[in-house]
Amino acid sequence: MHVTHAGILVGVVLLVSATGFAATPSGGESLSPVPFDETLSTGMTGVDIQQADSAGYVVPRAEVFYSQYEYVVGYYGMDALVNSLDAAGGTEQFGRPMAIFVTDLSGTEPYLTEEGYVRARNSVAQGWVRAEDAAFVVDSGARTPGGPATLPFGDRVDAERFADAHGGEVVTWSTVRTRLAGGETDPLTRLAERRADQQQWANDSVAGARELLDRPTSVVVGEDAPTLATAVERAPPNSTVVVPPGTYDVNLTIRKPVTIAGSGENTVLHGEGNGTVLTVRSPDVAVVSLRIEGIGDTRVGQSAETEAWDDRIRLIYGRGDAGIRLADAHGALVQNVTIETPANGVVALNSTGAVVRDSTVRGSDRPADGFMGVLAMYSAMVVEDSEFVGGRDGVYTHYANGIVVRDNTMSSLRYGVHEMYTSDALVGNNTVTDASVGLIVMTRPAGNALVDNRVTDAEIGISTAGSASYAVGNVVTDTAVGISIGTDRSLYARNTVVDNGVGIRAATLLPTNTVVANDIVANDRPVSVGNRGTRNIWATDGTGNYWGAVPGLDRDGDGTVDRSYRPDDAVDRVAGRSAGGYAFARSPAVGTLRQFQQAIPGLRGASVVDPAPRTEPVRPAVLERVRKEEDS
Repeated sequence: MHVTHAGILVGVVLLVSATGFAATPSGGESLSPVPFDETLSTGMTGVDIQQADSAGYVVPRAEVFYSQYEYVVGYYGMDALVNSLDAAGGTEQFGRPMAIFVTDLSGTEPYLTEEGYVRARNSVAQGWVRAEDAAFVVDSGARTPGGPATLPFGDRVDAERFADAHGGEVVTWSTVRTRLAGGETDPLTRLAERRADQQQWANDSVAGARELLDRPTSVVVGEDAPTLATAVERAPPNSTVVVPPGTYDVNLTIRKPVTIAGSGENTVLHGEGNGTVLTVRSPDVAVVSLRIEGIGDTRVGQSAETEAWDDRIRLIYGRGDAGIRLADAHGALVQNVTIETPANGVVALNSTGAVVRDSTVRGSDRPADGFMGVLAMYSAMVVEDSEFVGGRDGVYTHYANGIVVRDNTMSSLRYGVHEMYTSDALVGNNTVTDASVGLIVMTRPAGNALVDNRVTDAEIGISTAGSASYAVGNVVTDTAVGISIGTDRSLYARNTVVDNGVGIRAATLLPTNTVVANDIVANDRPVSVGNRGTRNIWATDGTGNYWGAVPGLDRDGDGTVDRSYRPDDAVDRVAGRSAGGYAFARSPAVGTLRQFQQAIPGLRGASVVDPAPRTEPVRPAVLERVRKEEDS
């Protein structure tokens, strides 16, 4: 079979060689801009773009035609354009830029709002101009929802007129490239720096919430009041209501800052199968050390009348029955609570700084019959040290920007952590087993960190979308697809991806992610790339990933093999299994074929190239432990 593959490849090389195709595409003089929505775009988050469009703000854009890339690439912002043009590996992935077009603001009569956003009195006049022919206004104070903006004009007089009115300096394209190159801190660097601050914020939130446990006892149910409702009514603010062992029928709304303290699992609050058991509508309420049962089985509330998608989600999902509902309950605490629920465990709406910890939520045996363990909407909160078994999702988030989900275990559900429209989340050190997807980030988020999680026995281990995110130190085993990459401008590093059907799936048409220093071994297929013509370069600063035994030598002793490795390439797969495969992979015939593939976009298939595969694992102790667990 190996000989047959070799013969076919040599035949293809000879056929292509005989045709006399030109290796260099024609120049870009005849190229014209295309509708921007037909490009593959990058450079700002979907949320920022949505905000700009709805408010009527102008976002300067660019389009680039690349010689080795069959799609037109669109950029939101001149900084995104320059950073892409100067990115390491950019030429290998895209080829050279044949034509660069930028927004032409001449004739649009642009002006700045009080906040510095750009609006145009005559937006119909907006067109395109080649970057080398444009004049750019820098340092004017103009901005977009994504940050400072450089504004391009086709007519220098118009650029000077804008600078006279709003400040700034008029410069050429070459000056813009010089000034913007490396001038902005990389978003991934900012994200890494923010992680420590976010962990500290979570620690402070937990410490503040735990102070609610120190409130003096004011009322004991059964001694000072006949029911929990009466006890809460009699208790003064900032005191503790003690609930002794026993079963209590409860459908209660709490509207003052008190602590409800049970005696562990022997204290049972039962909702009689009718709606939500506890509704909290006050900040600084604590519910601790008890069990909640008898929750209503309504997973979604009545249909909302509004046509706005976000309002429907907020009103429908947010109205589902729950063991505990937090509404405007900032700084609330749910600790050491066990919830048996056919619907939600804890719902948090507009409850910044709320904490759910050391708790257990058990949902329905079939994910389709249950709902969310914790459902967080518009709530930057902390979910930690808890267990979620069954139900639909362990933790579901909706615009819960800044949420921290850490040190939890999740099993037998649809998704472990499910992020929707949520940015700046930290999901760390969670363990997910027996799930459709372990961790899934959907819609248009940015700045999310998935760190040190463990996912096993899932259809997909980690699935990401959005931009400028960070997946580092995760362990993914026994899945159909280990990591599915759907982001742009994101980092995937120090992940251990072992014994999966596909190790990593690159699911984007625009190869702007950094995938480096991962251990990707013993998968049925190391990688999968489904998009024609997309070349992904997975290495940074002379080092790539560890793929197991890659044929080749480390002649200079720098810890990398002295040849590129293509984990999804038939030749390199043969090279890894056949004694003569390595020689064939380095043969002139294969080299000629790859030269033609590089030169002609239609011939080049989608691929992953690691130009500096590692000779040793990145995290050998972790890899050894995982392999032992898999073998046991």
